[in-house]
Amino acid sequence: MAVCLVWAEWECSITTSYTLAHSPDADDIFMYFAIKFGWISTGNIKFENIAKDIESLNNAALESLYDICAISFALYPNVRYEYAMLKTAVSFGYGYGPKLMKQETKKLHTNFKCALSGENTTNAMLFKIKYPQAKIIYMNFLDIEKAIISGDVDAGVLIHESILTYDNSLVVECELYDIWVELSKDSLPLPLGGMCIRRSIPLNKAILCEEYLTLAVKVANKNQKLLSDMLLDRKLVRVDCETLQKYLELYANHDSISLDQTQQNAINKLFQIGYDLKFYDKQIRCQDYFVPTQYKTLRDK
Repeated sequence: MAVCLVWAEWECSITTSYTLAHSPDADDIFMYFAIKFGWISTGNIKFENIAKDIESLNNAALESLYDICAISFALYPNVRYEYAMLKTAVSFGYGYGPKLMKQETKKLHTNFKCALSGENTTNAMLFKIKYPQAKIIYMNFLDIEKAIISGDVDAGVLIHESILTYDNSLVVECELYDIWVELSKDSLPLPLGGMCIRRSIPLNKAILCEEYLTLAVKVANKNQKLLSDMLLDRKLVRVDCETLQKYLELYANHDSISLDQTQQNAINKLFQIGYDLKFYDKQIRCQDYFVPTQYKTLRDK
């Protein structure tokens, strides 16, 4: 046992760098940058942050490109063999979420052309279930609003900060949260985005990564005003101060620190719906795919 403990201590003393990919939207940046600004110590683990749009992140996870990666919850069953699910830095919609938008005068037919931000997003799964005959065009989420206004598409699903800042010529055709409630037959929060970590990372290091990332979200929330001002001053977010505060209240808050039981139930409901409608090859429970943090306690006994 003594030899095992010495080996574990030696392994933890080696400086290791991991790629951590997140989206460039305000909630992901807010939840990560306590680490970037050096507000918390990550010991001998270093994170190399990479910002990509959600479709790029989902595709990267399918290719096992990054060590730690933000993903849409709807993607996770398809990457479960390569990645474990982290319980922190999560985003849910509590009565809100992505919005299906159109021009006010536009009438949508059953086969309307719609822009979505990615094939494997939660909003894409819900949209496909609700509108099975729609013609889908995938594009960067930053381009969707312009495509609706220009008439290149009949409608589009806005995500991230766009749900607060869209042009006044557009109207909401459907709240995707309403589709979620209809499908789940419950008032559970809508699971949108989370984080996953590569299974090839040594378990003791994976546990440390989750602990540091959880602490980063906790510190960010405790110091929201200061961190927000720093992000705005450095032009690291695309919105103004008022919009940033509204957005963080929605998607980066106390509920983002660590998955609670209600959130876990919501994720499992999403996975059940996906399996029942043949989006997945197996019905899974998120609890079976978390990093087994109990290993840390057992190892030290």
